[in-house]
Amino acid sequence: MNLAAANNESLAEFSNVLIYSAMAVYTLAFLAHIAEWTFGSRSRVGRTAAALTADGRAAAPDGRAAAPGVRVARRGGGTTVLDRPRVVTRSAAGTRDVPDGPGAAGGDRQGDLYGRIAVSLTALAFLIEAAGVATRAVSVQRAPWGNMYEFSTTFSTVAVGAYLGFLLARKNVRWIGLPLVTTVLLDLGIAVTWLYTESDQLVPALDSYWLWIHVSTAIFCGAVFYLGAVATLLYLFRDSYENKLAEGGDPGSFARSVLHRLPSAASLDKFAYRINAAVFPLWTFTIIAGAIWAGDAWGRYWGWDAKEVWSFITWVAYAAYLHARATAGWKGRRAAYIALVAFACFLFNYYGVNLFVNSLHGYAGV
Repeated sequence: MNLAAANNESLAEFSNVLIYSAMAVYTLAFLAHIAEWTFGSRSRVGRTAAALTADGRAAAPDGRAAAPGVRVARRGGGTTVLDRPRVVTRSAAGTRDVPDGPGAAGGDRQGDLYGRIAVSLTALAFLIEAAGVATRAVSVQRAPWGNMYEFSTTFSTVAVGAYLGFLLARKNVRWIGLPLVTTVLLDLGIAVTWLYTESDQLVPALDSYWLWIHVSTAIFCGAVFYLGAVATLLYLFRDSYENKLAEGGDPGSFARSVLHRLPSAASLDKFAYRINAAVFPLWTFTIIAGAIWAGDAWGRYWGWDAKEVWSFITWVAYAAYLHARATAGWKGRRAAYIALVAFACFLFNYYGVNLFVNSLHGYAGV
């Protein structure tokens, strides 16, 4: 083994160490996010719940139990029943003017402290993981996404980078932190356990400058589509919570402790739509770039290979989502379901096609 090969092997091992180190820091960030949500539940709503009697229902001034969802305050040893929080309805049918929730920390100082710690740890883990990806690139002397392991580590790095970018832009997205870090840990766990591949050079078909263009845009699109999928899923939960309040119902304990702290359903829906709409043209470019690369590598631009087909299906699904958003009667929950189906198509295009379908793109390796 010559000196250059030995150095590359050492760099590959150091890259692995960095990835495992990032996982350790992400775990600490996960615990800090849990603490943020836990202590945040001791905010205004949590303090009101603490004032309830042992059976979870406060007594009204006349001795009767207060109705579910009614806020109760005690003053000077007495009990005052406050009005149920109202949901103000806009003049436009089917829309509500509901303010955003207080965030994961719920207005609690200790919860906010844990939230800041969680974001700091997430940023640190991002830097470590990015260094691991860069070290892997140096060790193989090529773009660090020639197989599923490298794609997965880069994907999670870009997803966290996009999240931190929104925070730097002062967007209200800290509520994404917990599901994001949870998913990143799952992604990296799968990568290092089942998808790990020793660093090696590319097969001839992949050895092209189009690897930098096509695959990098695919990774970026997937990472941002993921953030949109999280927002869409939370929108469905929050919308159900707001509907129950508007109908005078009593949301469950999960809604009272978690969902009330999220942005309003309208804000979540708008966030998901904007980032999906912004990334969709880039996904279109990804497919076009892949076709051009296929023409250079295989002598044809389109051959209905499984990866090509599912990339197109994903494109159609997101196009249907954007069309549904502009169609009367399909906005809201119906469009959200289409968005989740579209992201599921993206996931199958990555995991399902690569692992279970015989495809020309199978050379990406496991």
